[in-house]
Formats: sequence, structure tokens, C-alpha cells
Amino acid sequence: MIFNTRIHDQSSRSATIPMDRPRLLRFDFPLSIFFFLFSVIPTPSPVLPLPTSLRYTQPMSILRRLSRWMGRQDHMTHLAAGNIAPGFSLNALDGKVYSLGALMERGPVVAAFFKISCPVCQFTFPFLERLYQRYGGDGVSFLGVSQDDVKSTSSFVKEYGVTFPILIDDADGYLVSNAYGLTSVPTIFLIETDGSIKVSCMGFDKKDLETIAAELAERKRISLIPLFRPDEVIPANKPG
Repeated sequence: MIFNTRIHDQSSRSATIPMDRPRLLRFDFPLSIFFFLFSVIPTPSPVLPLPTSLRYTQPMSILRRLSRWMGRQDHMTHLAAGNIAPGFSLNALDGKVYSLGALMERGPVVAAFFKISCPVCQFTFPFLERLYQRYGGDGVSFLGVSQDDVKSTSSFVKEYGVTFPILIDDADGYLVSNAYGLTSVPTIFLIETDGSIKVSCMGFDKKDLETIAAELAERKRISLIPLFRPDEVIPANKPG
């Protein structure tokens, strides 16, 4: 269909020229459907309580990476204090299977996620071992969750003198690490018996480790001993 329009020249004579019908802006159909579905898919948020069973899936991992690539806000940051810690069961270097739910029935749990190649993890774990030697046992559990294989993790444990149980996260997707929304290591959680996160620490944070020590000392009703010696020069924090 042709629309006509009139224009006037300087002699006031009118003329008629053809004018195409305006075209609607068209989008590629599959791409538009993708963006529509992406915009309405709910993304998990750490402010909502999570179930005690691990429910992080591979599609959720893909969605998270797509969200970052698209420049959308990533709501799956590490779980902050006050949230509910997702439950998990993982194999440990000692051959046992450790379940967060079973451990919480006995008392609070300190869970530290790490990679052996991370310099801040190497710096932090000797201090976690101090915490364990002072406050571990009698209902208080310490767990390390490694993102590396058994062989390399065993070497790390031996080199840095770690004696509390070390679990191996699933190398094919790091399901537990992703369930906790980790963006860096080390990340350390103090988890209460009701599943709530009391302390959430990213990287090395001197104050957070001292808070964990104070919480465990109060729970066990024992005196609080300084975690850091006076002769040690310890930074306030080291990003992971």
C-alpha cells in the first residue's frame, strides 16, 4: 500500500511523491524469546532461606555465568551472615563422608573453602589450625573444603600442618562451592546448629577470625586466648 504526501516548492505548486509505509522494528525471534525468558527466570538470592539439602544445579551455574556476561547484577554472591547454609555431604581425605547436617546436630561448624594454589589460603590455614587446636572437638567441628584433587590437597595439608578434616568438593562443577555462591577463596563460615550463618568471612580477615574464636570460647565456656601472638605482624585483612 502506497501513502501520498504533498510538498510545496517556492512557486506554491504542489507535487505528489510516493512514500513507503513505515516498517515496524523487527527483532530476531529466537533472540527476543531468549531475553524474555532470561528476564523472568528468578535468580536465587542470599536473603532468602535456603533448604538444608544441596540444590545447586548445573543449569543454575550456566545461568549465573550468563548473568555476568550480560552485565546483570549477580545476586549469587557468597552467603552473608544470617542466611541458611546449604547442606552437603562430601568425601574427606581420611576416607570418611562428612555431612553438614549430622555435624550441626552436635554443635557449630567452621567450614573453610580453599584452593591449594591460593597464597591467602596458605596464609590463613595455619591460623585456622590454631582455632581448631583451641576450640575444636566436644561438639565443635572444623571442615576444610578443597577445590583441588586428593593428591594435591594432601600435599597442602601436610605442608601447612592442617589436622582437621579436609573434604574434596566435586571437581566437575564445584557444586558445594557454587551452592555457597563463592566468588573467591578462602571463604570461611561459622555455622550455627540451626543452620544459620553466624560469621561469613571472605579472604583473610583478622577481626572475623577473632570473632569466630570469641563465639566458640563463649559456647564452650572456656577462656578466650588471643589467636595472634604479640610478636606476629598480622595485617588486618588480605583479599582472597
